[in-house]
Amino acid sequence: MQPKTLSDKQPQGFFTTLTKWHHKEMALAIASALFLFVISLTINYFAGTYATEHASSSVRDIILDNIPTFDVDGIFVYGIVIFFAFVAGLLLWKPHNAPFIIKSLSLFIIIRSIFICLTHIGPQPQAAIISPTSIARFFTFTGDLFFSAHTGLPFLMALIFWKNKYLRIIFLSFSIILGTVTLLGHLHYSIDVFSAFFISYGIYHISLWLFKKDYRYMRL
Repeated sequence: MQPKTLSDKQPQGFFTTLTKWHHKEMALAIASALFLFVISLTINYFAGTYATEHASSSVRDIILDNIPTFDVDGIFVYGIVIFFAFVAGLLLWKPHNAPFIIKSLSLFIIIRSIFICLTHIGPQPQAAIISPTSIARFFTFTGDLFFSAHTGLPFLMALIFWKNKYLRIIFLSFSIILGTVTLLGHLHYSIDVFSAFFISYGIYHISLWLFKKDYRYMRL
């Protein structure tokens, strides 16, 4: 049974939200969430570097072996940038959602960092080339394959906003489109993409357990 959220109560106005934004408890919750997010990005950097340096040879993939490689550089890079920009807009629109969402994203990044340190499979030799000068160089590595963040992050957000029909559809669309793009570009193995849905589901429920208090602030 999920904790009750503020979405179950009468909606409050924008100015009421702004007023409560400055509440000490909310400020501390957001500060701790941002701190955890920075920690997760730091862990991700070292994990990605480690996995890339220790990557082994590539392996066969029944799906990738039967589809050509497509040039998906732009969609792969800017699709995830648009996704994060959309999430940032949601947080500015409903700041009470920030603590739980940021902490959930941080938990996702930390768990994925652990996974990529345990899995050293090399990238597909037919993988599409991502421009080394693009913004992708700040958040992707050639050895950080298992599991797909492009697929899992939007699906995690879809689970968080599942009660909101429109946001659910938007985030599911992000997840399916970006997951398909990574396969078409041979940028992830098929197991990286398909497992992301199951792992993200588990991360969502761990977040509900770890961040109960933050979830009560949520307005869906």
